[in-house]
Amino acid sequence: MAVSISVGLLLLILAVVVLRHGRMKVSHAVICGLLGFYLASTSVAPTIHNGMTATADIVSGIHP
Repeated sequence: MAVSISVGLLLLILAVVVLRHGRMKVSHAVICGLLGFYLASTSVAPTIHNGMTATADIVSGIHP
């Protein structure tokens, strides 16, 4: 749960930064959001979730 909230917050911050710098239009952001909702309802969702979880585990295991 904490990982998905963190990833969601990071993606939201990135979207806001890109929108503010004028590199992405609002319509592009809406299309990306709709694509995310579409992917969440397909059979690809568990694969994406597992990949994100594995990536979070690798990143959390790195100690500087």
